Amino acid sequence: MTVVLGHLVKMRNLQYLMPFYVIGWLGLVLNFSPWLLLAIAWGCLLQFMFEYILHRFAYHGTPPTDQSAFSKLYRTHIVHHEFPSDPAFFTGDAPWYGVRVAALVAGLHTLAFWPLVGLVDAAVIGGSATFVGGISAYLFYEYCHTLAHLRVRKGAFGRWITRTHLAHHFQDHHATFHVSAGMGWIDWLLGTAFDKVRARDRFDAETHATLGLRPDDARLVTARDELGLVASKDN
Repeated sequence: MTVVLGHLVKMRNLQYLMPFYVIGWLGLVLNFSPWLLLAIAWGCLLQFMFEYILHRFAYHGTPPTDQSAFSKLYRTHIVHHEFPSDPAFFTGDAPWYGVRVAALVAGLHTLAFWPLVGLVDAAVIGGSATFVGGISAYLFYEYCHTLAHLRVRKGAFGRWITRTHLAHHFQDHHATFHVSAGMGWIDWLLGTAFDKVRARDRFDAETHATLGLRPDDARLVTARDELGLVASKDN
């Protein structure tokens, strides 16, 4: 766990979220009500669903033809599939993205509850759901994801996470879009649970690390060049 935490504290996206996490907890403690536990649970669920939707539809959707947009997608996710063991690519290169999403979601919750409970209580509900529940779920995601990719000694939990997530990387990138432990029901519910037969039928050794694109695709070559990389031979 120490090694994993050492990587997490260096992630800028988590560093930028920490002030909001603290604010959320302060608001919860100073205005505690049992009802806020429901807000936290809702925020966790919302984040786990967002994790799946973003991964499946944004990162694994049809890649853009525009090179600028493709290069952004490459830096955000495809490079991680090409170099899955490199900690530099465990998370995307947009550290403020999480802050913007959290602020937007907290604001929407506040606006929704304002007419019902007043501005202050609405802000506490929004902060508890997003800054406590949502960020807690996101921290758990980053922990599970980092643990899955690091080559360290692992207990039963770590081996389970690693086996589940690396099936997405090395067997079928069309399945298992959840990363957080215990969220496999989302894949099952939405039809993307891992299946050995489908994985075998869909597997392409040449393109599995590039999400179905030929390794010499001009967009990939350009995106790699922009980062000073060459095609990985490890996948």
